[in-house]
Amino acid sequence: MPESKRIKIVTEADDTPIAADAAPEEAAAVDTPGKPHEPTAEERLREMEDRLAAKQKEYDETHGKLLRVSAEFENYRKRTAREMDDFRKYAVQSLLKEMLSAVDHIELAIQAAACNCAEDKHLTEGLNLTLKELLRIFEKFNVMPIEAVGRPFNPEFHEAILREESGEFPENTVLREMQKGYMIGNRLLRPALVVVAAPGVQPGNQPNTPRCSNTGQ
Repeated sequence: MPESKRIKIVTEADDTPIAADAAPEEAAAVDTPGKPHEPTAEERLREMEDRLAAKQKEYDETHGKLLRVSAEFENYRKRTAREMDDFRKYAVQSLLKEMLSAVDHIELAIQAAACNCAEDKHLTEGLNLTLKELLRIFEKFNVMPIEAVGRPFNPEFHEAILREESGEFPENTVLREMQKGYMIGNRLLRPALVVVAAPGVQPGNQPNTPRCSNTGQ
């Protein structure tokens, strides 16, 4: 019998003859022609690194969105709290502004009583008590009078209705209040109506003008 006898094997997938004495690796390669390629360790590592980089990018984008949403919510919360605080402070602003006219009339009545030297002191005391109570209510709502007399004219808080020559005060100094101004919190509730000093009269030459004392103010 010949030493190397070849046997021809024909399959449906391939009709190439395979030698009987062919190596096992070659026979296995021919028997499984559609076997997928097995990735190497380096390829698998590179694939894992790519996946990790994609996940890290996705995390960074999500984290950035979360930070922006958190910042927007915090700004919204602060803005809402500030608006609510302003609402509580200034909700009664219109009512308090209307009540200022009553304060003005009481102060005028007290001045008139003092100038006329009224004998009825009980009336004056009653007016002073009423004024004191009203001012206490105003203070409760953070309404405070504006200090104007003797201070430089400030158009943000004062409204000048007259300029008067004065040698006692520098120019643009408030000489008198014709109507008190008030603040509510940090807002102007009503400007003060004032008389402002103008240059022209030397010290000692200013005429003496009788004036009622501001009792009760």
